[in-house]
Amino acid sequence: MNPTVRVATAITGDDEPALVSGLATVPGIDVVRRCADVTELLACAASGVVESVVVSAALRGLDAEALDRLRLDGVGFVVLTGRDEPEAAARLARLGVEHVLVSGGPPSVVGQALLAAHRSPGPALGHGQPRAALARPVPLTDPEPLDPGVGRVVAVWGPTGAPGRTTVAIGLAAELAGGGASTLLVDGDTYGPSVAQSLGLLDESSGLAAAARAADRGSLDLATLAGHAPWVGERLRVLTGVTRPDRWPELRAGSVRAVLELARSLATWTVVDVGFCLEQDEELAFDTAAPRRNGATLSALSVADVVLAVGSADPVGLQRLVRGLGDLAELRDEPPVVVVNRLRAGPVGTNPGRRVRDALRRYADVSHPVLVVHDQASLDAAMLNGRTLAEHGRGSPIRQALQDLVLRLAAGEPDRPREDQQLTV
Repeated sequence: MNPTVRVATAITGDDEPALVSGLATVPGIDVVRRCADVTELLACAASGVVESVVVSAALRGLDAEALDRLRLDGVGFVVLTGRDEPEAAARLARLGVEHVLVSGGPPSVVGQALLAAHRSPGPALGHGQPRAALARPVPLTDPEPLDPGVGRVVAVWGPTGAPGRTTVAIGLAAELAGGGASTLLVDGDTYGPSVAQSLGLLDESSGLAAAARAADRGSLDLATLAGHAPWVGERLRVLTGVTRPDRWPELRAGSVRAVLELARSLATWTVVDVGFCLEQDEELAFDTAAPRRNGATLSALSVADVVLAVGSADPVGLQRLVRGLGDLAELRDEPPVVVVNRLRAGPVGTNPGRRVRDALRRYADVSHPVLVVHDQASLDAAMLNGRTLAEHGRGSPIRQALQDLVLRLAAGEPDRPREDQQLTV
């Protein structure tokens, strides 16, 4: 005898009574809750009261984040559209909804779809194996046209203390673009977004927030994403961050993830500057779905094919980096590529490269960090002119490490240095 699936409904319009009555006659279906809104529906899912839900596409608040919550709770869902709403079906397809039916159909068909959705609700964070995307060498030049979904995502993370995440992200994106690849630079920092200011761009509106809102509504497509990511150089686009840190709720985890996945079809490389904080314990303090300030960062890290962990070459910065690598290891199985920024003799003594390597090997089991020599004069000049180092600091030693990293990324081996790499200070 097949087990009974507990079902909740959240239906708008006049079809709700007939559907509920009809579902009561479908074998294997037990309607246990009739919800008035998305909040009640998500509460039922989170509490384990229901195992599958049927909901109207027109229900207020049914967006990418709500669907992601259902997936996280392992609840299957069927979405009903109006009889003359082809655009709703297209929107739901962009949101990854597998079971879409036209409202007013036979309850038996809805019941079978609910049973199928229960058996396979879909992965909540289904990103496959990110590093597997780097298994084959990736050319720096773009295919013509860019094949859908083949682009690579690089997340640039670092612990608290401003170790230079944004500097590395901007520099890396500029070098990738300079090497001939279309590149998208994304400011996903919800604490201190600064890509727009660093490049001399107006920050009156956030490109990433606008794209995330479109993803939330299911209206994000390639043309919309490109429209929110203006060109700032040859082959380099930018999605600017939130204009103020208190606007972080605009960057929902599911929406940011959808933006980055679509970015794979817009650019060969997507470089994401993310926030420092990796805490994900909001739900320990709330009885219902909690706001997640770090959701954008965690989504970027989960989507990324490779993560750069940036630390500063001084005793405090290295200690924070070592501790942060431990936190990062709890989120990703694959180790990050460690980048030590601001390498100089002052804080660590003579032969700083050897000292930093020895410390990381001893305390973090990191054998091949990327060492970025400090060059404050070039950074200041680039910041003053709102330019990248590739444009306004061509002779800077910082570019040597970034160009080496570009070659390693293109070869699909980001954690293997070149044999001839020699960095001295």
